[in-house]
Amino acid sequence: MLYPTDVPVQQSALLVIDAQDSFKAGPRWERRNNRQFERNVARLIDLYREAGLPVFYFLHTDGDEGFQTDSKYFKLMDFIAPRSGEPVMVKDTRNVFTSTGLAAHLLAKGVRRVAITGIQMEQCCETSARVAADLGYAVDFIPEATMTFPIPNLDNPAEELGVREIQERTEYALRGRFARITTIDQIAAEMKELSASAR
Repeated sequence: MLYPTDVPVQQSALLVIDAQDSFKAGPRWERRNNRQFERNVARLIDLYREAGLPVFYFLHTDGDEGFQTDSKYFKLMDFIAPRSGEPVMVKDTRNVFTSTGLAAHLLAKGVRRVAITGIQMEQCCETSARVAADLGYAVDFIPEATMTFPIPNLDNPAEELGVREIQERTEYALRGRFARITTIDQIAAEMKELSASAR
């Protein structure tokens, strides 16, 4: 595994995965974890922009309510306002690589490291981290900039996995195998060092 500390932060890109209103279309929105999600993702976007590093946004489409491309909910959340040169890509797979042209964009920008944020932590975010690692990218996974919901057991709807258990399992599965589990403050510290060294 290529570890983030092996790749300088100036070769990093921020991936904002499925931070879209589609999740507000159903009742699960009220059961989300991480009520600081919007603030945390916005802080990361600002950090990457200030460092002149790439930011990519993704919208997921499928047949579920709110995720069809003609739905009024099929849009980025209001706190996100992509700038010129910040692509918004539509995907129909759980990871951000298979159904988009992301890899070509990253190659063109010299990106060898990606920071994973977005919704849902254990689905599109975790899957994207696993695929990115297998493709040779160093991966920063930032739980405080992800969000999820309790997951019902489809074989027994009376059972569900809670958000605390989801986060614990996700971090255990990814840590040191597919990603570095890190924080916004750690990323900010690396950005600060980058800025100091550029003076």
